Amino acid sequence: MAKGLQGFLWTMLLLFCAIQELGSWAVHTAVEGPGLGQPGDPALLASGRVKRGWVWNQFFVVEEYTGTEPLYVGKIHSDSDEGDGSIKYTISGEGAGTIFLIDEITGDIHATERLDREQKTFYTLRAQARDRQTDQLLEPESEFIIKVQDINDSEPRFLEGPYIGSVAELSPIGTSVMQVMASDADDPTYGSSARVVYSVLEGEQHFTVDSKTGVIRTAVADLDRETQDRYEVVIRATDMAGQLGGLSGSTTVTIVVTDVNDNPPRFPQKMYQFSIVETAPVGTAIGRVKAEDSDVGENTDMTYQVKDEEGVEMFKVTTDSNTQEAIITVQKPLDYESKKVHTVVVEALNKFVDPRFVDLGTFRDQTIVRVSVLDVDEPPEFRPPSNLMEVQEDAHVGSVVGVVTALDPDTANHPVRYAIDRSTDAERIFDIDAKTGAIVTGKVLDRETAGWHNITVLAMEADNHSQVSRASLRIRILDVNDNPPELATPYEAAVCEDAKPGQLIQTISVVDRDEPQSGHRFYFTLAPEATNNHHFSLLDIQDNTAAVHTQRVGFNRQEQDVYLLPILVVDSGPPALSSTGTLTIRVCGCDSNGAIQSCNSTAYVVSATLSPGALIALLVCVLILVVLVLLILTLKRHHKSHLTSEDDEDMRDNVIKYNDEGGGEQDTEAYDMSALRSLYDFSEIKGGDGGGGPGEGGPGRNPASELHALPQWVQSPDLDFSVFRDYICRKVEQADEDLSVPPYDSFQTYAFEGSDSPVPSLSSINTWSSGSEQDFSYLGGWGPRFRQLAALYAGRRGEEDSEES
Repeated sequence: MAKGLQGFLWTMLLLFCAIQELGSWAVHTAVEGPGLGQPGDPALLASGRVKRGWVWNQFFVVEEYTGTEPLYVGKIHSDSDEGDGSIKYTISGEGAGTIFLIDEITGDIHATERLDREQKTFYTLRAQARDRQTDQLLEPESEFIIKVQDINDSEPRFLEGPYIGSVAELSPIGTSVMQVMASDADDPTYGSSARVVYSVLEGEQHFTVDSKTGVIRTAVADLDRETQDRYEVVIRATDMAGQLGGLSGSTTVTIVVTDVNDNPPRFPQKMYQFSIVETAPVGTAIGRVKAEDSDVGENTDMTYQVKDEEGVEMFKVTTDSNTQEAIITVQKPLDYESKKVHTVVVEALNKFVDPRFVDLGTFRDQTIVRVSVLDVDEPPEFRPPSNLMEVQEDAHVGSVVGVVTALDPDTANHPVRYAIDRSTDAERIFDIDAKTGAIVTGKVLDRETAGWHNITVLAMEADNHSQVSRASLRIRILDVNDNPPELATPYEAAVCEDAKPGQLIQTISVVDRDEPQSGHRFYFTLAPEATNNHHFSLLDIQDNTAAVHTQRVGFNRQEQDVYLLPILVVDSGPPALSSTGTLTIRVCGCDSNGAIQSCNSTAYVVSATLSPGALIALLVCVLILVVLVLLILTLKRHHKSHLTSEDDEDMRDNVIKYNDEGGGEQDTEAYDMSALRSLYDFSEIKGGDGGGGPGEGGPGRNPASELHALPQWVQSPDLDFSVFRDYICRKVEQADEDLSVPPYDSFQTYAFEGSDSPVPSLSSINTWSSGSEQDFSYLGGWGPRFRQLAALYAGRRGEEDSEES
């Protein structure tokens, strides 16, 4: 009550302040006059009387007026109006003349249209008071506002819909789901038109809404997604704080109940039956079982395992991550004859368990899987599975090596037949009895050729050869003493001529291809044919080696340079076998230290005449001579290459390349032809063939100065090009003889003037040839620039004609 009274007082105070604000410029006293009009203002009276202000009422207009007559808004009035109609009132601004009309005489303002505060809350206008006769302003133009007063004509609206929220199942009471919010277009500062409260129209059994904030909460604690996974809740928003006569709007909120892991897995059946043939390989899938889970998403992920010991040994269970099924596979080979039925206990349990719901019960389940093994016709089985046999290498053909046994594992117990896979015994060294399985030798054996044999034995049913089993059999050939011992290598020994009795010459050893189980033991003696030997003795060292020693003092190569000593070697058997080997002993010359120098008579003679020191000295001399010869040849070649480079220098210096035709007969300095003409006498100047003194090209003259001293032009009718030909041939011969000198080529380039020229070629190569038939008289008509050329060639032509005549 106190709060309501306080709010009413505040409202009245604000209204009073607004009225005062309007009155401060609407009604003026003589003191406030200067603030409203300036000196000289046409509104002031000519007599200097102080202007007074406007007089009007506060302007408010109610929205949504539905009356037939214009709605009275208010009245403007000037205190200078005496009621005689001499003052005309006008307004301008927003809606003036359309929405708002004014009586020019009384100043009454009326609204002619229906106003909507939600579209426009106020209108700003200006008022004028004019003299009706002169139309002059009696008061300064003043601005005023017409406010549209709100009424409750807009219902609350949910602008953010549709709304979708979610809440986990089994959430406690009061769990917040989401918040909704409605908007009212009415004026929130005027009355309770925009004050909204919320309520639940549908779904109040499961959810509630806060009347002020619009927050939706759960009303029960047993929301079960498996029973109902979504709810449609209708929320209503009412303005006027829910009072009678308030407007309302509603929206539908969809609330989805999310899943939690509150349901354990359950097998639909307590027993499953599968069958599989006994020959199924390890890893074969027997079948699939699946435990159902009412939850969704990862809450349905589960794992499976085998619980009983027998099942763990024989079978394996894996989980299909896509279908969440248990896949039962064979882990060990099955045997119908051993066990026809297997019972397996399979357990399913959730992978992710929510500890909040552990008290709801165990989150696992079990079922029984019966696996029936089906009988099939199986191939025979070898028993026992031993794969090693032994036989002596001297066994006769047809001797029994061993016996293999195979039985039919089926109940029928069919008879078995045997064979050898000939791809493993292509030489048919062994045979097998088809009924008994006895393996016998088919050929003579030799351990030294092949000590082991690997064969494959086949066992098949007598009446069904498609049922075949294979067994690998290794046969070891046992050794017998059938190879005599032999010397390890063809031994050769040497003895010095000055050897002393008892001196060791050679140690010998033997080899034997046999391999007795007790190891080798060899005995050494001199062969019977060497019993009269007085030169050497043989000592058996008792370790399967023997030593040969000398028996006399000194040997003479001139008398006998080679001795052959036969040695008899016997093994330990049984039976004892022997062989005779020969030791070759050569008599050699040795130095004082016993080092062998030579082992033949020719070398002996040479050694007597030439000592090792002399041989070394002779080799050193030969090496020095070779070095001197190489040095001389190198110096000679270097000198020759130097001379060749000097001979080629002048020619390379005179290789001239030009492609400039010159500037005509007036241009005598464009190119010096003396360098080319000097080549005519190159050989004479180079070689000094003139034989004269300095004035005649003798040795005292400088060749370079001689070249430049030649005249600019020599008109000789008899040109001899043999000089160049001889020079070039001489250079070619030098290059062919000495391959170390690089070939220096002379390359002369002549520019091509082009085709279809009206002037013939000016080259002097052809004109200097003897017997030329050209007529150069036309050169005289070319002008003064070719006068010298015409005189030169015309004179040349005249001389030729005189010589011919």
